[in-house]
Amino acid sequence: MRILFPTALGVTSLVVMLVLTPIPNSQTAAVDAVLFDDFSYGNKELMKKNGWILRTEPGWPGIPGATWKEEGVSVLKHPDQPNNWIVRMTSSTDGTSANTTQTQFCHQRKYLEGTYAARVRFTDKPVSGPGGDQLVQSFYTISPLKAPMDLDYSELDWEYLPNGGWGIDGPTLYATTWETFSPEPNWKKDNVFKTTNGSQDGWHTLVTQVMNGKVRYFANGKLFAEHGDAYYPEDTMSINFNLWFIRDGMIKSNERRQYQEDIDWVFHQAGVALTPEQVEAAVAGMRKKAVKFRDTVPAKKPALVSPCNF
Repeated sequence: MRILFPTALGVTSLVVMLVLTPIPNSQTAAVDAVLFDDFSYGNKELMKKNGWILRTEPGWPGIPGATWKEEGVSVLKHPDQPNNWIVRMTSSTDGTSANTTQTQFCHQRKYLEGTYAARVRFTDKPVSGPGGDQLVQSFYTISPLKAPMDLDYSELDWEYLPNGGWGIDGPTLYATTWETFSPEPNWKKDNVFKTTNGSQDGWHTLVTQVMNGKVRYFANGKLFAEHGDAYYPEDTMSINFNLWFIRDGMIKSNERRQYQEDIDWVFHQAGVALTPEQVEAAVAGMRKKAVKFRDTVPAKKPALVSPCNF
């Protein structure tokens, strides 16, 4: 910049060098805070190295006394797309607690506002054995419950019940936003939810926007539910998938049966509400560049404990 100063002899010029300091841009920061996993793993150990926890801890939800087995998580090629890999969850039962296995895997607890998405395959029928058990196939985010009716608790659920449950008959898709709850034996809940009836067997793209006091759920590009007010999440969450059986929802059979849920990819971008079309474009862009995994979402300082037991 050149500034002119008048003097008695004329005009003197002074060159002033300005150093411009970039102003932090929250939108740019949000673009950089991305989790994407295409689940292109040769084995589960590589999956763990990228921050995934395969549940082995006992406890809620599901059948009391059931086992949460790491062996229920597998990585394999997509049955219809030989160049694409997926994660598969397999849970099984013969109607007894001792012989019931349930499955869950979780990513680190460092997520709150932004956009969450996953491509999942829900299934109506078991891959072996008789069908009809009430079970839950899910994609969700969650924080630990520090105490019964903890008001900082946060949970956002996509859940598919192929054989009904929770007082509703027939296949049902739920989107549920939680304020809090008290676990059994003193069960009490404070949540809001939206359901739709009918089979959801097959692949679906599920998107959850968490921004500006609103939680919006989109299924296959269409707005499914909107929640807010006291139900807006307040605490840092982990990203989870699980497959479990509803207590007292088993059919009367001692024959072993297995159920599955598949996940093609998972995506999160912090700090922005992306439309389903923008999510699809972002995923397609990374796949075009052969990006198999990206995690630039910063951990909390100090990093939060990330339990995979809930």
